[in-house]
Amino acid sequence: MEKYLKPTAAIDCEHRSIKEKAQDLTKGQEKITEKAKSLFYFVRDEIKYNPYVPKHLAEHFRASNTLSQGEGYCVQKAVLLAALARAVGIPARLGFAQIRNNLLPEKLAKRLGTNILPNHGYAELYIDGRWVKATPAFDLKMCRENRIIPVDFDGKNNAAFHSHNQDGKLHIEYLLDRGHYHDVPLDDIWRTMIETFGTKHI
Repeated sequence: MEKYLKPTAAIDCEHRSIKEKAQDLTKGQEKITEKAKSLFYFVRDEIKYNPYVPKHLAEHFRASNTLSQGEGYCVQKAVLLAALARAVGIPARLGFAQIRNNLLPEKLAKRLGTNILPNHGYAELYIDGRWVKATPAFDLKMCRENRIIPVDFDGKNNAAFHSHNQDGKLHIEYLLDRGHYHDVPLDDIWRTMIETFGTKHI
């Protein structure tokens, strides 16, 4: 369990900005579930979801960079949540899955050439003796503008994408569980990006 509390090159939980933000967000809270919720909703809503951010260099995945930029795509936001959690003593790791986004924006679908995303990333937090999935990717503003059902997190139960949107249209399908990692598996991410999209510069 110790490795899920230690800093890595990407999950830089000992970075001053990460430690200060984590402490500020959880100030006065004693229960792990309350801390986890506070961290989750900060990353979900205060860090804008942007699938077009750079992701071809290792530094693009560093939690402190995502915090500074105020935006990121699913993996970067999951890394930030994991770093904030580790900073307040909550063991955290990263989970990955291949998904199909049936409502992928036309601009992005045209750019990618597919609606299958090989490395959707989310965080897993160790709470009350078990790992709990937390998916902070889509911010509330984006959800409201696109009629997406927001992912809520109670600190106890898995929080994953909803299968349908607010209009009942098929949205997210989970196709393949790619497992969990204590750090960002950059080589695997880039390899599957190249295999799927022909480039890691997307």
